[in-house]
Amino acid sequence: MRRTILALIAAMSATPLFAGSWDETLAAANGQTVYWNAWGGDARTNAFISWVDEQVSSRYGIHVKQVKLADTAEAVTRVIAEKAAGRNEEGSVDLIWINGGNFLSMKEQGLLFGPFVQDLPNAKYLDLSPGSAAATDFTIPTDGYEAPWRLARFVLTYDSAHVSAPPANMAALLEWARANPGRFTHPGVSNFMGATFLKQALVELAPDRTVLQQPANDENFAAATAPLWAWYDELRLLLWHDGQTFPENESVLQQMLNDGEVDFAMAFDPAAAANAVAQGLLPETVRSYALSGGTLGNVSFVAIPYNAAHREAAQVVADFLLDPATQAHAQDIGVLGSFSVLDPARLTVEQSAAFAALPTSPALPTLESLGPTIIEPHPSWTDRLVAEWAKRYTQ
Repeated sequence: MRRTILALIAAMSATPLFAGSWDETLAAANGQTVYWNAWGGDARTNAFISWVDEQVSSRYGIHVKQVKLADTAEAVTRVIAEKAAGRNEEGSVDLIWINGGNFLSMKEQGLLFGPFVQDLPNAKYLDLSPGSAAATDFTIPTDGYEAPWRLARFVLTYDSAHVSAPPANMAALLEWARANPGRFTHPGVSNFMGATFLKQALVELAPDRTVLQQPANDENFAAATAPLWAWYDELRLLLWHDGQTFPENESVLQQMLNDGEVDFAMAFDPAAAANAVAQGLLPETVRSYALSGGTLGNVSFVAIPYNAAHREAAQVVADFLLDPATQAHAQDIGVLGSFSVLDPARLTVEQSAAFAALPTSPALPTLESLGPTIIEPHPSWTDRLVAEWAKRYTQ
């Protein structure tokens, strides 16, 4: 199978160059180094970025250097500081892995280059219609200022040797916790995964889910979150360590599942458990699943700052990430396991076959079994949720 994908990738170099401005972009990009600012906390993603460097180096004479971040806000702050200092050219950030509030902040402050996505040759494989996943970021229209590259979904992970009937929704989770006190927990809410768990509960329990697509204010926040806090007040007392302490992040929680301290873990990556099983980090009886009615999902994007020193090469890298062969490579559970951002209806028979032939695992849910994707709330809801949780449960 990997030979098939590699053959597709090799065929890319035999494809005639696109005329006009894209030829000029490729010529200008040759010899440039793209400083890709990306979260560095996942070894698989870091290895994938190194692979991207190898591919675009051999094909286009471009190098990719990952600037590993603990938080995307680090790169955003750097661009803001450069603008304040009048550094409107030759900026230090060429490409950012970004979405949500960080994208909204940069877009509102005029810190992004573009629009550029519609000019990428491989954009022809995207559904960029208004409201589509590839053109919307946490309810915010991307307007061509960021290019999608991987798809994420919230899933729960459990050991089927110990849990025969995992809860199908948040109400059922509370019932399960009543019967199994101390066997469930989540990362601290200041962590992305902990906040995501809280948002998943919010979208299930809110009286009117549509209000979450609007900016949060005092009135709508109080009304929408009232059922959430009533539910969580009871759940917290049933959590591991009586809800007094929480694992730092999803990696720690996964280790707790492996050690038998808890019966569930969670991830924003449906392939995370399958990859962990393959590495011997979780037992073969582990399974991942989405709650009934769907779970939160979003697209990871790459954006180019307005003052990027190597914007031509950054565009070429963004385009390479959208090539069907690249997307198939990324979807391999031995690589990333990320579901493709491409529109399947726009793929050729050969391209579709490459995806169909990818390896699978009992721990990997199918795209169909994940159910519908629930759109992320407006970014303002996350900040308020985290602050309110801290106010209620840590003070």
